[in-house]
Amino acid sequence: MAGAEGHAGRQSELEPVVSLVDVLEEDEELENEACAVLGGSDSEKCSYSQGSVKRQALYACSTCTPEGEEPAGICLACSYECHGSHKLFELYTKRNFRCDCGNSKFKNLECKLFPDKAKTNSGNKYNDNFFGLYCICKRPYPDPEDEIPDEMIQCIVCEDWFHGRHLGAIPPESGDFQEMVCQACMKRCSFLWAYAAQLAVTKVSAEDDGLVLNVDGIGDQEVIKPENGDHLDSTLKEDVPEHGKDAVKEVKAEQTNEPCTSSSSESDLQTVFKNQHLNTESQPGCRLQELKAKQFVKKDTATYWPLNWRSKLCTCKDCMKMYGDLDVLFLTDEYDTVLAYENKGKVDQAADRRDPLMDTLNSMNRVQQVELICEYNDLKTELKDYLKRFADEGTVVKREDIQQFFEEFQSKKRRRVDGMQYYCS
Repeated sequence: MAGAEGHAGRQSELEPVVSLVDVLEEDEELENEACAVLGGSDSEKCSYSQGSVKRQALYACSTCTPEGEEPAGICLACSYECHGSHKLFELYTKRNFRCDCGNSKFKNLECKLFPDKAKTNSGNKYNDNFFGLYCICKRPYPDPEDEIPDEMIQCIVCEDWFHGRHLGAIPPESGDFQEMVCQACMKRCSFLWAYAAQLAVTKVSAEDDGLVLNVDGIGDQEVIKPENGDHLDSTLKEDVPEHGKDAVKEVKAEQTNEPCTSSSSESDLQTVFKNQHLNTESQPGCRLQELKAKQFVKKDTATYWPLNWRSKLCTCKDCMKMYGDLDVLFLTDEYDTVLAYENKGKVDQAADRRDPLMDTLNSMNRVQQVELICEYNDLKTELKDYLKRFADEGTVVKREDIQQFFEEFQSKKRRRVDGMQYYCS
């Protein structure tokens, strides 16, 4: 018997002790995360009537639109009301999407919340996420066959999700960056490389192997720096960013073929950099052209960006047209970010949450408030002492025990009230 007790004692020492406070804090954290993702979306009304919603929580129904069928997305309310028992893929949030529930993509289902929908939503964009596949590896998440622990990160341009190990560059710590742009989107939106040299969390270094250094104004030239890098005069050195000085050894323009000889003179290099300034001056006020006048690199990797980096993007007429042509105008919208959506959800949820105790207190006068607070403190103290007995004995608290406590507490309260003497002055 003693041996059994000793074994039980050793087991209890090995098992982690979780307090009620730990449980409550974990529940609160999970609740806050849910509020962040779902709080900005309506859980009762189909979002279709709002048109293409700037950002909302979305789901795909594998039961109604399995792989091989047309992809479709449904709003939060429809996921509850129309697809409650179905197999769903959680898509987190996506921008500019209109709920598809019950339209022509759903062969045998009519939306219960908003049945009068158009056959399709031409403005919606779809990808493999709508069939539960993510990343360039096109695998599900969680993946039962993937034994490598890895974080999934969403690209803020294409809104696909990627494994950190498949982005071509090791992600910084999660708290060190706010947004990520994947490899494919960096290639399509190549203007971002000029900004990445100055703004990206992980600075893109021109000294890494295999990088292409793009210098606006060079034209179809490959400029090779002389062996003696000190030939550049002080004025020229000041114009060259620190990360580019050593990398001028191999400078390749985007449309390059004809290399200069290794004996390129100092005057040739000065002409190249002077042309950069002329090109910048020809388009005054454009932040992008100013950055293009400096050296920057392009790599086949994703990039990671800090908070508020989008506010640094140029919004001149030419740049805004370029954003429109690339279908990335949303980059200039401060309310497009997932963070803005999550913050809105938290604010909305906080406004909806009302503390019944505080509401009751606010409806009372001063004397009543003091009495209620005293009663609350008595209840808390007695309940703590009552539960401590179970903890000391190592026994489980049952439903009947709690009922017994409140019956006894009510009985004590009645005795106190009955025994009070009231005096009139």
